[in-house]
Amino acid sequence: MTTISTSAVPTNAECRTALADGRTLTITASRRPRANRADVKCTVPNAPAIADHMQQTVRLARHTEARLDSRDQVVLSMNITPAATERDWELAAVLADRMVRGLHPAKPGAITTAKGHSDAWHTGRVTGSIHTTAPQDALPYTAAPHTGVDAARAVGSTVNITHLAALSGHADPSAAVSTVRTWFPLHSGGINDTLGWVEVSVFPLEAPASAEEDTITAPGLDLTAQQEVKQTLTAARHFDGKGLNRWRSVVRFDQPRFQGGSYQLALVMADRLARGREFVPRGRIIATGCSSAWHAGRIDTVDGREPKLELIFNQVNTGDRVLLPKDWQDHLPPGFAAGLRQKGASLACIDKIGMI
Repeated sequence: MTTISTSAVPTNAECRTALADGRTLTITASRRPRANRADVKCTVPNAPAIADHMQQTVRLARHTEARLDSRDQVVLSMNITPAATERDWELAAVLADRMVRGLHPAKPGAITTAKGHSDAWHTGRVTGSIHTTAPQDALPYTAAPHTGVDAARAVGSTVNITHLAALSGHADPSAAVSTVRTWFPLHSGGINDTLGWVEVSVFPLEAPASAEEDTITAPGLDLTAQQEVKQTLTAARHFDGKGLNRWRSVVRFDQPRFQGGSYQLALVMADRLARGREFVPRGRIIATGCSSAWHAGRIDTVDGREPKLELIFNQVNTGDRVLLPKDWQDHLPPGFAAGLRQKGASLACIDKIGMI
């Protein structure tokens, strides 16, 4: 059996970036055994919000990595604090994370400087540049006129990138990311009620993951909500039979502040659509429902039936597919189903996923 040596993988790595005020920010990444800790930990002097943003950036940028190894924890830190509005340090954080895990090789003593950010890190898309100064060029250097040495050697090399796979000479990975949105009633009653969306993006893994929950990230949610999302998807994929340990997943909500679990059916449907396990509707999937047994595919009822039905009826469009708990079927308002059909939408009251 062939053993892959990990001696070339560093335990520490640095990447620099230039701030708008001219200061140089250094992001340091260190790697240590995870030991049941978080996969990524970030610290920024007196700026916990920026640290949270850096953690989300790094986790999302890992989305299109075809292999998943969750045995180590990566700790990232900034030596100075950038302005709250600055974002061009994001690429430096992503590179530092990849360098310390051996995914972006850097020669010992080389200096890497990066500037760039993205609104879609989970697709691998980025607008930025990376400058690398070779070790022998890190020292002050002046080329003598008669030597014929290219002056560019003194400043290293700069590469502009539009996607992270360009770092290794590969194709843009965004085409391999499958993303689906579904909608659910955000609140139960009230003049400002609306439909919120949940979006699931999946990327296939080359090798099976050891822990399903490590493959799922839900940026913007508090820890309790993140755990509920992970448990819901893990259980529903268990029922699926072909969903476990095969995907790296990102879950996003347009409104991360919500109460209750009535979004769960919409979440599960978005995941199944993204993985090709359901037929795509002409319009939107609008769903509400939860479950205490997703591993069995069961769908349970949720509270707020009347206001949620009124909200769905008022906001449904042509081509939309409405999915409700089976328990609601005998309690629908008179003319509700016929009214949806008249609007060009369809309705199903279901008690199990996979039978839609």
